[in-house]
Amino acid sequence: MRYLDKRVERICDELYRLRIVQRMEWTERGPVRATLEIERKVSRSVICQKIHFYAACPRIDFETTVDWKEHQHLLKAHFPMDVHTDEATFEIQFGNVTRKTHQNTSWDQARFESCGQKWIDVSEDHYGISLLNDCKYGHSVHNGEMALTLIKSGTEPNPVADQEMHVFTYALYPHAETWRSAETVAQAYFLNQPVRTTTGGIAGEAYSLASVDAKNVILETVKQAEDGDGVIVRLYECENARTTTKLHWNRPIASVTECDLQENALTDVPVEGGTFKFTIKPYEIKTFRIR
Repeated sequence: MRYLDKRVERICDELYRLRIVQRMEWTERGPVRATLEIERKVSRSVICQKIHFYAACPRIDFETTVDWKEHQHLLKAHFPMDVHTDEATFEIQFGNVTRKTHQNTSWDQARFESCGQKWIDVSEDHYGISLLNDCKYGHSVHNGEMALTLIKSGTEPNPVADQEMHVFTYALYPHAETWRSAETVAQAYFLNQPVRTTTGGIAGEAYSLASVDAKNVILETVKQAEDGDGVIVRLYECENARTTTKLHWNRPIASVTECDLQENALTDVPVEGGTFKFTIKPYEIKTFRIR
């Protein structure tokens, strides 16, 4: 019992020190964004964060670098929230699911975390908060807080698991209305596929190989066909809404064939110039071969 008391005292002391900031300074104050850099130290580990605030977007990015030296310590980011709802939405591959945030049942009580891919969201009718990430998948929503597991540092089967440098980014995205109206899916893609710059080009000039008219139809994959015959385009619907839309292809099209996930031909699709029209069911995955 005395050993347990000592251990609890040590953990509480480390949590208190985690709140102590070693260094904090504004490193950017431009017209597009401002950046606050914070460095914390806990035990033998160092946590450095660049927190980016944008002028034209309410998203707040936490660009994080952690030199982690702990074992059997769970590092999580917690965000208190004031949102009236009893469920949260979690992204899964090619869609999303909702899960309850209460613990009214034994299986809800047993659920320590829930898996989410690039984002989770908690919304009431006209306001909500999305938590985005670029590589962390363990989430929890409980007692008015949403949390994201950053480092687990277990000891089995590797006794020094996670004791290394970690670089990752997560983001808080408050918004009006629901995640559908706020285009949380697009914001999550922006975080995972950031804008890259290069020299040259003409100001205002734009080029897109492929685009879709409907914002709820996500163009997920553009790749060469496995047999080398044409280009495969894969899309999915993300808002549980049956949708008829057009895909625009910025190159000459000889033919379009709808395929299954193994790229076997199903039906031919009529082509109108550089576009073709299709209807997609809620959460359906569509695959097309373009020649």
